Amino acid sequence: MLTREQNERLVRTGPGTEMGELLRRYWIPALLADEIPEPDCPPVRVQLLGQRLIAFRDTLGRIGLLDEMCSHRTASLFFGRNEECGLRCAYHGWKYDVEGNCVDMPSEPAESKFKGKIKHPAYPCVERGGVIWTYMGPPELKPELPELEWAMLDSSQCFVSKRLQETNFLQAMEGGIDSSHVSFAHRFNMDDDPMHAGTEGLVYLKNDTRPKFEVTESDGGLLIGARRTVDDENYYWRVTQWIMPWYTIIPPFGTHNPLGAHAWVPIDDERCWAWSINYHPTRDLHDVELESMKRGEGIHSKNIPGTYRPLANADNDYLIDRQAQRDKRTFSGVEGIAAQDFSLQESMGPIVDRTKERLGTSDAAIILARRRLLAAAETMESGEPLPGAKPEHHRVRSASVILPKATPFQEGAREALIVKPGEEFVSI
Repeated sequence: MLTREQNERLVRTGPGTEMGELLRRYWIPALLADEIPEPDCPPVRVQLLGQRLIAFRDTLGRIGLLDEMCSHRTASLFFGRNEECGLRCAYHGWKYDVEGNCVDMPSEPAESKFKGKIKHPAYPCVERGGVIWTYMGPPELKPELPELEWAMLDSSQCFVSKRLQETNFLQAMEGGIDSSHVSFAHRFNMDDDPMHAGTEGLVYLKNDTRPKFEVTESDGGLLIGARRTVDDENYYWRVTQWIMPWYTIIPPFGTHNPLGAHAWVPIDDERCWAWSINYHPTRDLHDVELESMKRGEGIHSKNIPGTYRPLANADNDYLIDRQAQRDKRTFSGVEGIAAQDFSLQESMGPIVDRTKERLGTSDAAIILARRRLLAAAETMESGEPLPGAKPEHHRVRSASVILPKATPFQEGAREALIVKPGEEFVSI
């Protein structure tokens, strides 16, 4: 259980807040590359960490991410013209390049040098893994680019989607590192889910609904081991990687299925972007897999057409089917792995009052993740590299393994938890 003050420190991410300043020290998944697909295409609104922004791709294909409101009279640049290597405000014609320089000011006399004094807030961007990433922290502290395995693969090996989640980022992320809920929330759907069906690990998961957790700190975040009994001599371990500040890698089921991962990025204090990724390090994704992902199956979401809001949402009680719940077709009555998760997380309210929690042994990872975030926020001015900010922190995998009972999972799964490009991952 957290104090009210600790909870506030963890969930407030706007400019000037402790957690907001920490999160700005990392590269942030800002939008899908397909949202600004070609040079001079229409700009799009982006909101991150409580800031309203505009993204555009200029005539040369460079990516700009600017504060939404024009530096002149604060009209929205969403209505601007994307033309000739800059975004021009529709109100008085002030034009900005991708670095925020004012390159034209037609409302001023031709001899005026005023435009040279204007520097509109702008944030550097890179495109990698089908995602546009931005850095919003102090320029002199900008870390190296992210090297998560999925972001380094060919586009044919990876599928990325995002959806709106109407909660604070922390409770969404805490769901991602909570392995014990799988035996309940998803219990009656895993036999049909393409990432779980027919795997040996699914048998152990369903047979033992009381996993024992062992959690250790890693250089980049946490190693979370969920232990279930196989027989008198062996344990089945599902080892989750949590990479600070918001990434999770799902322990795999079988080697024939793609791996899964998430990122949980604050829009503001009461909403976040839930990113979902499927990828395979040694082969292209199959057409049947891609079609399933595009339909919003598995860890992805069926969204309202033209938006990133799920079709099943709070306004329609997540399309809950009580008959399906009674018939044990779904445990909660909500269809789909993703919707089963976010329906329960959103039911907690936009920001959980963690002073009311009563945590058990299965919550060990959640407790330690909170401590790591708070500790990093307290020490971020020390100059030391932040956990999860270095490329070597990203070159990790999750795994599922069977180990003798006497073998610590960190030792028995050590090699399985390291990215080895071109090599198969380890799974049961």
